[in-house]
Amino acid sequence: MNKNITCIVLSGGKSSRMGENKALLKIEDKTIIEHTVELMKSIFTTVLLITNTPGEYEFLNIPIHEDVFKEKGPLAGIHSGLVNSSTETNFIISCDLPLMSKEVIEYILNFKTEKSITLCKADDYIQQLAGVYSKSLFPIIESILTTEKKHSVYSLLDKTDSEIIEIEELGFYKKDMFLNMNRPEDYKKILTIINQHPK
Repeated sequence: MNKNITCIVLSGGKSSRMGENKALLKIEDKTIIEHTVELMKSIFTTVLLITNTPGEYEFLNIPIHEDVFKEKGPLAGIHSGLVNSSTETNFIISCDLPLMSKEVIEYILNFKTEKSITLCKADDYIQQLAGVYSKSLFPIIESILTTEKKHSVYSLLDKTDSEIIEIEELGFYKKDMFLNMNRPEDYKKILTIINQHPK
């Protein structure tokens, strides 16, 4: 268990493409957010949830915080997570990555680097919402949120040194581990994958 790293789960999206709250959709007998939180609790001593609809998640029985800056996307969620974290090192994960594995997370956590962000590249994208973020990034993030028109995580990556892991080259990586669930067809695909390869 990681006592010196806080896990910050982001569940702030509007799920507009899904048509309903994707975090509360079910895989077998549990919601996706429950699966995510249970996995995180098996790795981290401290798990926080960042959401602007806290009443929907009280059943999780973990600390819940809202965005300080509303309507500014995932970067605002990361900002709020860092505000409420008491550790220098933090693992950020989005609620909609139900195929993520403990092995991948622990590899990211144990990757040796002096850089303030550690992320993976998979499916030709830098996977911004499953990685390590240092609390020291807080002033840079707050500056982006308060002074710039675009509030993307890429704006932060442009301003900092980031460690990017080529995760697909590693033997334990499986295709679609970073598949995020935005649309009904993504949900169906994830259910199919899980049914074909039950844990």
